Amino acid sequence: MATGAALSIGGIGMAAHAQIAAASAEADDGEAIVVTGLRGLSSKTAVESPAPIDIVPADRLTGTGRQEIGEALARTLPSINFGRTGAGVASIVRPIFNRSLPPAYTLILVDGKRRHNSALLTNGGGDTSGFGPVDLDFIPIAGVRSVEVLKDSAAAQYGSDAVAGVINFVLNDRPQPNHVSVTYGDHYKSYGDPWSAKAEGGLGFGLGDGGYVNLSGDLRGRGMSWRGFRATNRLLYAPASNPKNAAWDGIGAHNGDPRIRAFNLGLDAALPAGEVTLYTQATFGRRKAEIGNMIRRPSGTASFSTVFPDGYFPVNNTSETDFQFLGGIRGDLSGWQWDFSSSYGRNQVRMYSDLTLNPSLGPTGPTSFDNLARFRFSQWTNNLDVSRDIDIGLAKPLHVQWGLEARREVFQTFAGDPLGYANGGYVIKPGDQEGDPNVGSIASIGAQGAITISPATAAHVSRNVFAGYIDLGLTITPRWYVDIAGRAEHYGLGAGSTVGGKVNSRYELSSWLAVRGTVGTGFRAPSLSQIGYAQTDNRTAISPATGLLVAATTQTAPTTSALATALGAATLKPEKTWNAGLGIALQPTRNLSLTIDGYQIDIDDRIARTASLSGPALNAIFAANGLPPGTFVQYFANAADTRTRGVDIVGNYTADLSTLGQLSLSAAYSYSRTKIRHVAATPAALVGLGPNPGGSLVAFGNVFRGEIADNQPRSKLALASKWSLDPVSVDLRVTRYGRYRYLRTENPAQNLSYGGRWITDLEVSLALTSRLGVAVGAANLFSVRPDNSGVNEPTSGVTLFNYGSPPFDSSGGFYYGRINWTF
Repeated sequence: MATGAALSIGGIGMAAHAQIAAASAEADDGEAIVVTGLRGLSSKTAVESPAPIDIVPADRLTGTGRQEIGEALARTLPSINFGRTGAGVASIVRPIFNRSLPPAYTLILVDGKRRHNSALLTNGGGDTSGFGPVDLDFIPIAGVRSVEVLKDSAAAQYGSDAVAGVINFVLNDRPQPNHVSVTYGDHYKSYGDPWSAKAEGGLGFGLGDGGYVNLSGDLRGRGMSWRGFRATNRLLYAPASNPKNAAWDGIGAHNGDPRIRAFNLGLDAALPAGEVTLYTQATFGRRKAEIGNMIRRPSGTASFSTVFPDGYFPVNNTSETDFQFLGGIRGDLSGWQWDFSSSYGRNQVRMYSDLTLNPSLGPTGPTSFDNLARFRFSQWTNNLDVSRDIDIGLAKPLHVQWGLEARREVFQTFAGDPLGYANGGYVIKPGDQEGDPNVGSIASIGAQGAITISPATAAHVSRNVFAGYIDLGLTITPRWYVDIAGRAEHYGLGAGSTVGGKVNSRYELSSWLAVRGTVGTGFRAPSLSQIGYAQTDNRTAISPATGLLVAATTQTAPTTSALATALGAATLKPEKTWNAGLGIALQPTRNLSLTIDGYQIDIDDRIARTASLSGPALNAIFAANGLPPGTFVQYFANAADTRTRGVDIVGNYTADLSTLGQLSLSAAYSYSRTKIRHVAATPAALVGLGPNPGGSLVAFGNVFRGEIADNQPRSKLALASKWSLDPVSVDLRVTRYGRYRYLRTENPAQNLSYGGRWITDLEVSLALTSRLGVAVGAANLFSVRPDNSGVNEPTSGVTLFNYGSPPFDSSGGFYYGRINWTF
């Protein structure tokens, strides 16, 4: 192992670009080189890094056969989990978890530069924190060389969103090979139209003296498919004796994968111009989605037989545009390397529906809506990074880096068609429904299955963020490296100012054994969506009395609103974090390495969504705020202090088998457990409201604990092997996901538990010529399903109770073929 170098995991800045330009994708022995966070002048491999980091070549992600980058990462890395929600609009913003923490705590970079967030919130798959994560699927993977996942807090360098670590998409730093790849696959057993296809490609060419231009793009398509069980409540039509009930197939939900049509374009270029280098990055993407929902029964209050004789499955449609443009210049001035860049990114979503109904408008109301809600998030980021080495008599020169950042963030939501959220007050009349089961009842309110926004709930929240950091990398002896970093930040919108710090060190006990560790503090300001987001969700909720799904209207209220204040909400405070890590790195031979890293992450005043508050005790508050009885209400709050502890173990071995080919083996294990150290008390406004039959006034109880600590597996084991003998390559991966739970109501007796599962992925590729190759593969070769709790949802058959929030696709096996052409 090489001796310590002036290297730190943290702000990327210009030093990272210097390393990228100077280093090739692999070290001399073929091992991948780390570029994320390098501030010294020497590149390092993952085992030599002072902090734990995983490196995934881009072809490893495409080799999973999966369209979604988050799912591909989760199938490759044990520390990453993927939330496989299939419920409504949440199915297009699926969260990834790093060290069991949701996406709010992991910073996403593209070539060392901050990526803008999505305008949509995660709302399922194990994360309901109200954060709008970066949408990884708008990053053209064809232009990416590798993905580096830093599994160590970098909050002292980056601030708010690097508590659990950093994911950096490293771009090609030279003209990339011209290539095209087409993948097509299908699920072995799934309802609907379960195909998936993706075409991607890239072009690269030189520019001037030492410059380059790389163009990349992809085109993606997927059919709408769903997974589930047959509903056990077969009384779809009224009355119960209606002979149509016996003929119904029992499919009561279209929850699963949405229909997708999308494309991305990417540009990455650099041009030396005298003493400086100009560079730019840009991406542009569009995505349209069609998303299924639970059935609205013809015998319920949300349907009219005169319009939909057999009921209907409401459809969510989204039209999304995403782009980011970055320009920068870097150079050297009197021995100081400097880098200035400015980037602007925006994500905008329009929600509409080609098939739904606002029943409160009666049977003559519209059955489609062109605009139900719009969302927009924009971010303008400016960075200056400066560094140099100064000889102070140590084993290597002191590496000094400092930087400044100014960022402008804006989150907006816009009201949709008034007919989508209006309460028309329609009372169901004789003849409206077959069998007249609901005559005299008030029809359901709002466009069904949809998210709607009214002028009263529209939001416009913005703030400025200013930050400065300094980082000192000291190679005290040839064996001992220490990095000391500090960061000061000021957040507008009342979050205030903070100063954080971090000490990271690595000491080589011998030429093959080293110990490394980190201690640091951090600060995460509330996200703009957590501060200002409000919506009306006309889908379903879980009844606190029965634990079953019911058609419901759920209102998410911003903490400063009159409604949330009446229910006990308070202004959100910033989260404060403390982290520590300790590990060892072994490399007894050039082809064998092992790293073991333990960690602890404390988060105080953690922001989370309350459980749904409902019931007759709240009717007076609801009426005062213009809401009908039976509404479910949630808001975001500083809910708890948590502690996450875990360990990551990664082993790699490569062997040259001579005439039998090349073999690489890896084994990785991740264990992570979050405990709640303190829970916020029930707000005083909810205490003493009197009897509340059928409702719940528990804001931070059993359901909340499940979302924070139980809904994700604590352990994950990933075994992988790749054997190649020209022209054949075989890639085999076996992953074991540990057990998890689903805490669905405040009654612990209704908690559900799920056992672990082994998933096998296999890909076989064949090089037909030096430029043309084909591959066939299977994600989940043996079509394993999640462990079934045996508890069915009777009215729709959705898998929520049977499977909970599984860490892998519950549709079973996905089988695909791919063709690659390099030219």
